[in-house]
Amino acid sequence: MPSAGPGRILGAYVAGLALVAAPLPAQASPGAPPPGIVVRDGMTQPVFSLADAVEERVWVETPLDTDHDGRRDRVVADISRPRETETAGLRVPVILEHSPYRKDTWSDVPYPSVLVDELPQGSSSGHSSARRADGPGILRAKANLPGQLDDYYVPRGYAVVLGQSVGTGDSDGCPTTGDSAETLGTRAIIDWLGGRARAYDASGTPVRAGWTTGAVGMTGVSYNGTLPNMVATTGVPGLRTIVPVSAISNWYDYYRANGLVVAPGGFQGEDADILTMYTAGRGRSTEDCADEIAEIAEEQERGTGDYTGFWRERDYLPGVRKVRASVFVVHGLNDWNVKTGQFADWWDQLDRYGVPCKLWLHQGGHGGPGSAATVTLPDGRSWTYKQTENRWFDYWLWGVDNDVMAEPRVVLQREDRAYTTYRDWPDPAARKVSLGLSATDPAAPGALVGSGWRGRATQSLVDAGRDYTPNQLVGEPETASPHRLVYTSPTLRRDVRISGRPELRVRLSIDNRTAANLTGYLVDYGPAGATDAPVVVTRGWLDPQNRTSEAHGRPVRPGRMYDYRWSMEPKDYIFRAGHRLGLVIFSSDQDYTLLPLPGTRLSVAPASSALILPVVGGRTALGF
Repeated sequence: MPSAGPGRILGAYVAGLALVAAPLPAQASPGAPPPGIVVRDGMTQPVFSLADAVEERVWVETPLDTDHDGRRDRVVADISRPRETETAGLRVPVILEHSPYRKDTWSDVPYPSVLVDELPQGSSSGHSSARRADGPGILRAKANLPGQLDDYYVPRGYAVVLGQSVGTGDSDGCPTTGDSAETLGTRAIIDWLGGRARAYDASGTPVRAGWTTGAVGMTGVSYNGTLPNMVATTGVPGLRTIVPVSAISNWYDYYRANGLVVAPGGFQGEDADILTMYTAGRGRSTEDCADEIAEIAEEQERGTGDYTGFWRERDYLPGVRKVRASVFVVHGLNDWNVKTGQFADWWDQLDRYGVPCKLWLHQGGHGGPGSAATVTLPDGRSWTYKQTENRWFDYWLWGVDNDVMAEPRVVLQREDRAYTTYRDWPDPAARKVSLGLSATDPAAPGALVGSGWRGRATQSLVDAGRDYTPNQLVGEPETASPHRLVYTSPTLRRDVRISGRPELRVRLSIDNRTAANLTGYLVDYGPAGATDAPVVVTRGWLDPQNRTSEAHGRPVRPGRMYDYRWSMEPKDYIFRAGHRLGLVIFSSDQDYTLLPLPGTRLSVAPASSALILPVVGGRTALGF
């Protein structure tokens, strides 16, 4: 990994751009479509031949030397574009998808075990006793299939460029997973398209991109959607818009949560070094890039889970102030891989800095909503997701005079799978409502109350997370369990919608150890005695040592009560009339956290604790 910080690398790159480029065409202004493309209903139509498209590969020179071989790394860009004889000399904009997943990934990278004797932040050495698992990790398959973009957009007059991240596939170098080096390796393609960087063909002959306007839109899913976020924060000229789908805005919150080591859903044990090995491939990981990957493994600080300089370089939220591209954010409300906080924090910052943006939320998990997902607008017109994406690119890259920017900013799929629109997100009508935790017995399940006496009982639980699944811990809310605490509301008299980020404030002690995991689940329960399976609405985690800062842990004295506050992942959800709100508090989470030996005892003071919900309509709408 390069030792220079992100600012110095970027500054040196910009200062060292030696090519004299033709002026980039001005921002396309909505109006009549340029000659050669066909627009109907505000969308470009497929009029160019895909079969006759130009297909070429170039190697774009970057300012990087990530493998320290004394030569600048080059990244691969595969191009598909309409043939000039069809466009009659018309220059075309570009849709770019960059990816570390194109080829030769290491699909059976050995994951570390999450079973530890004790949590690393509680051990005297500061390191866990985790060992490499004997078996491979979970296979990842996130690269978009070739043809998904070019088959659709090349006939509509776009060039489609599929890039390969530095240190992956056929590109040079070593992968660096989310830092400034990977950002600049991606940006280099946009700079080449704008005439500000060099590229070469297979024979080493310089290649220029004279066929393009230099206007670029980026898109992709997951890591492929994260790269657009990364590059947009450099303010690179020519990047007019991005469509990040299930994308990361802060890698710390992907692999950590308030000081805890927390895995992305479905990939227990993964960390930044594991993903780096996956994208590098077995050969690079064990040979050419072994030292660079070992540096990532050390700097990711799995021992404390603190927010360090390593994670600061991979946090794009401060960089939103430099974003000059418009942003169409797409995310699943049930995505537990790239959790909803990733889009919500990004969206908040985009709004803060006045970036033109749109948001599409769906009820799925990790990935997009599907091309055929359809929303009906307040004026009665209906658009599919793919048509909306098409119109978005047309507006920002071709300057097509459609009304995509005049439509509601937020499209959201409700629990019944119907799409609706909102003016903004979170809903401006949402108000924070504090619900008290009430317990009159040390062992019996407690209650969520709007007001009134809460009782003074102290309740306890013993961590056994490695032996119990979360589904077991949230089940049977009327039954006492030694391994979790549960609090339920009265039966709701009307539907209650939350929109935003729930919070927990809990007063508790760790009675017999100096470290513990803290986990809170917000749950939708049916009426008392109902047999329907509970629905986990959202989750949140905290390291008690990071109670005042995610960057610095502070020792915890066993048996002493502290006040802890942490947020759950953002959510937009409707609790139906006849159901109950539920809060479940436990320690280790089998699906996400490290799992120490059982036996950590926690004592909770419910009367000094609260659940804060962003309720649309406020306390009156809650009804109790």
